[in-house]
Amino acid sequence: QVQVAESGGGLVQAGGSLTLSCTASGSISSINFMRWYRQAPGKQRELVAGISSGGSTSYADSVKGRFTISRDNAKNTVYLLMNSLKAEDTAVYYCMVWAWAPVGPLTGYWGQGTQVTVSS
Repeated sequence: QVQVAESGGGLVQAGGSLTLSCTASGSISSINFMRWYRQAPGKQRELVAGISSGGSTSYADSVKGRFTISRDNAKNTVYLLMNSLKAEDTAVYYCMVWAWAPVGPLTGYWGQGTQVTVSS
């Protein structure tokens, strides 16, 4: 089994910063992509940022210049540093890890989500 767990969510005032982390564990052979998504009430889940095994990053236009995604391969962990937070960033943030189990194809695994609330 592969387990994915996010942490770091909470309440922050507009203009503040918050760092999320996501760690994969269990029966993992290796990890490929790692991505952060978010979903606000009544909204579709959207891709926020992604990072490849080689460290190439991508961001949604709404967070470019404010959010930074990074990874620590030794810890099987991906981070999302969020700066200059806005009320519209309020959402449940989900981590998705694409990994190979010892036997099996490349598969995406979701974390349970962590709530980020930005007050203004």
